[in-house]
Amino acid sequence: MDKFLLRQQVLERLAEDLLQAEQAVRAAHETATHEENIAENKYDTLGLEAAYLATGQARRAEAIRQAMANWRQFRPRPYDASKGIQLGALVCLVDSDDKRQQLFLGPDGGSMKLVNGAQPVQVISSEAPLGRAMLGKCEGDEVSIQVAPIRQQFEVLRVQ
Repeated sequence: MDKFLLRQQVLERLAEDLLQAEQAVRAAHETATHEENIAENKYDTLGLEAAYLATGQARRAEAIRQAMANWRQFRPRPYDASKGIQLGALVCLVDSDDKRQQLFLGPDGGSMKLVNGAQPVQVISSEAPLGRAMLGKCEGDEVSIQVAPIRQQFEVLRVQ
């Protein structure tokens, strides 16, 4: 599996998300500033609510821009067994039910599901609980995370 192709797919998806967020900012701003939405009394809050929404959407757009900057600078390296799993690793995990999953460990802001060929790949951050738990692990190691009252355990099958 080509990590640079996965990186490119993440950047393309983030670009799509940014476009949608920017459109949402414009729509909320237009609603907030439209003359029909000027408050006529203290209970008329449509313009105010739209302004809050525009602010939130602007923050979301900025977060996506920052994620894109992180992913543009990101250069996945080949797996080094002496260091274990690091940022940029492509990891195959198996759980106790023999269910396998492919994970691509990347910078913040890229949490998404991609499809490479016919195989789904979950992109996660090293800041995510599972991402943190995998750091430094090697093939054959156990990875364990606590999700609410349940402890989930996985085995690292392969790392690229």
